[in-house]
Amino acid sequence: MNQDLSILHLVLNASVVVQAVMLLLMLISISSWAAIFRKLFALNRVKSLNEVFERNFWSGSSLNDLFATASKNPTEGGPMERIFASGMREFQKMRERRVTDAGTLMDGARRAMRASFQREMDVVETHLSFLASVGSVSPYVGLFGTVWGIMHAFTGLAALTQVTLATVAPGIAEALVATAIGLFAAIPAVVAYNRFARDIDRIAIHQETFIEEFSNILQRNVSAQAAAPRTA
Repeated sequence: MNQDLSILHLVLNASVVVQAVMLLLMLISISSWAAIFRKLFALNRVKSLNEVFERNFWSGSSLNDLFATASKNPTEGGPMERIFASGMREFQKMRERRVTDAGTLMDGARRAMRASFQREMDVVETHLSFLASVGSVSPYVGLFGTVWGIMHAFTGLAALTQVTLATVAPGIAEALVATAIGLFAAIPAVVAYNRFARDIDRIAIHQETFIEEFSNILQRNVSAQAAAPRTA
């Protein structure tokens, strides 16, 4: 007798527990793909905004003009622009308080930029742990469904007097579908996690490099202003 072993037939005829596992894995897979596309668009936007600000920064514009632009719409700028604004804001506040020591000025600006850097990286890394969890847990959830399905299949076979491959195959096939769905959910999540983790590392290195470069510019400005009275 020919049996219908299509995926849809196997899913519809699986046990309730296996069907629940399959449904859970499908929901996880949909959530994973949503997180992947959301993170992809977010990282592309971060890269674009950082590139735009960096071009403006090195175009010769004054620091005060850049700071005024960054302060007007802080939510519309990129992470690098907000890091710059944090350092510049702290630097100006300390100058307004008559702080003249170069080391104190630079330490305050660097601390403000490092704090802003950590906040920005926390935002950039949002949903990354979810993808890691999906990639590591989904195969085991699918395996649980497979084990349960095989147990259920062999329990049903115990009541039969004659067992053949035709009677064993459907139950085992139903159970293995759960593992297949688990892998379907896990593989894209693992690939996306590795790709995003590499992109985030590059963004972090790029922003840390900017912090050092901007700190050097501030250091030169402080040194030039400190030397101006002596050369006058």
